[in-house]
Amino acid sequence: MPELPAIGLRLHGGLDPRECIELADVAEANGFASIWFAENPFQRGVMPAASACAWMTRRLRIGLGIVNVYGHHPTLIAMEFAALDELAEGRAVLGIGSGIGRLIEQMGFAWQPLASIRDAFHILRGLLAGEEVSHRGRVFSVEKARLGFRPLRADPPIYVAAMGDRSLELCGSLADGLIVSNLCPPLYTERAVAILRRAAVEAGRPPPAVVQYVPCIPSSDRDEARRTAMTHIGEMMAAFWPAASEWPPLRETIVERSGIPRATFAAALQRIRAGTPPGQALDDRFVEAFAICGTAEECLSRAADYRRAGVDELVLSFSGADALDQIEYLGAALGKAGG
Repeated sequence: MPELPAIGLRLHGGLDPRECIELADVAEANGFASIWFAENPFQRGVMPAASACAWMTRRLRIGLGIVNVYGHHPTLIAMEFAALDELAEGRAVLGIGSGIGRLIEQMGFAWQPLASIRDAFHILRGLLAGEEVSHRGRVFSVEKARLGFRPLRADPPIYVAAMGDRSLELCGSLADGLIVSNLCPPLYTERAVAILRRAAVEAGRPPPAVVQYVPCIPSSDRDEARRTAMTHIGEMMAAFWPAASEWPPLRETIVERSGIPRATFAAALQRIRAGTPPGQALDDRFVEAFAICGTAEECLSRAADYRRAGVDELVLSFSGADALDQIEYLGAALGKAGG
């Protein structure tokens, strides 16, 4: 078996906290390394579920990935994360991001992704180190701010969600880790990791760790797994891809690195938005680029491709009534690969 990244489980605000606890328990019992909680505006907040899972588990790393800096002022992020890390006995990892622009604007903010992350990071780093922080930023500012208690660790890891070239450079220059979102093929990740590492070298820092989110459908029924994967991919494309015919450079890069011709991608997206089921609008190229599916052994083989692209920790999304069974099925193969 080729070298694998660490395997984690992605949880999110679309899940009831009780579901998160059940999934986390099964993930820990089946050899997963971590659970990561993704939070988006107008979904459930993830801190209740993350705290419950921190209390109920003993080994899993508890990742917040991401906490949106517009929904949580950096001082509040520091307060809540430090308390979570105490509860998890030092197993927590903090991931921050600037979120999805259109949702941030719905909240009444002018979206400034780079400035907001830069300001939040500097405030967080100082507060979590137990220091008094004064920072005058473009988005967030504090004056002589200090936590009223001493955090468990003075230097907990802080990861940043980044996709565009400038945000990748910023992440490499200051963060402990990068979080790569869904809909990013391995060849895109390979390019992103190169930018990240180059920025870290220029800043005189060690290379940040790399976490990536990917939907995963492990099943002995390969055809059913691919159909399910197409449904997930189609839903994400419709939700997160720009509706305009002109795409930002980041989206152009993703499609270029996916191996899918731009015209094919655009036509499939148009069909999905017109109501065509994803299983009819997409083909196997979309599954190869944006998901992991097939037998458990095939899923782990595909996970190794992400490791070769520079991913240290692959965080998988399972869904539906079969999620618990899928985790156990993949976990059995993971145990064999590690043994």
